[in-house]
Amino acid sequence: MAKITQELIIETAEALIERTEKSEVTLSQIADELSITHAALYKHFKNKQELWAAVSKSWFNRMISEQIKLDMTNLMNAQDLLHDWLWAFANAKKRAYNENPKMFALNTQYVDSNPLVLRDVLWDSYQIIDGFMDYHDPHLERAEAILSAFAVFSLPSFKESWNLPDYQDRFERIWSLIKQGL
Repeated sequence: MAKITQELIIETAEALIERTEKSEVTLSQIADELSITHAALYKHFKNKQELWAAVSKSWFNRMISEQIKLDMTNLMNAQDLLHDWLWAFANAKKRAYNENPKMFALNTQYVDSNPLVLRDVLWDSYQIIDGFMDYHDPHLERAEAILSAFAVFSLPSFKESWNLPDYQDRFERIWSLIKQGL
């Protein structure tokens, strides 16, 4: 029997979501899949909300954050780096949606209705932006504002617009609006 860890529980929840094509997987289903009691899950997560937040963050990291690759050789300054990272971020979200819209919807459904979970999922992205711009903002408010300006390229409620022909033009127009205020 495999050692039960947070990672194994998250992987099991994700597998059940994908297999059942429902985001309403129960803790009992997860426990049954792992051959443990429902109560044993609470040794790793204090409640169902904490587990779903962890599942959402794990999916986001794997499908979005870890897919961002930048060629740092031609980047001259922090603004160029930020621009290219934001563009890669937007395209990683678009790719995740286009490659598996059903899993995209299931994995973002929980985050969409929980703004604090969304903020937690995006926290690492805020830290990356803060680092690029050398803000040293302990609350990451400036980074959050920057990423918020690109909400139409990152929030699932806008996904229908991601495949329109003016996608990159819209991105560049928003970039032009904010870059002077960085």
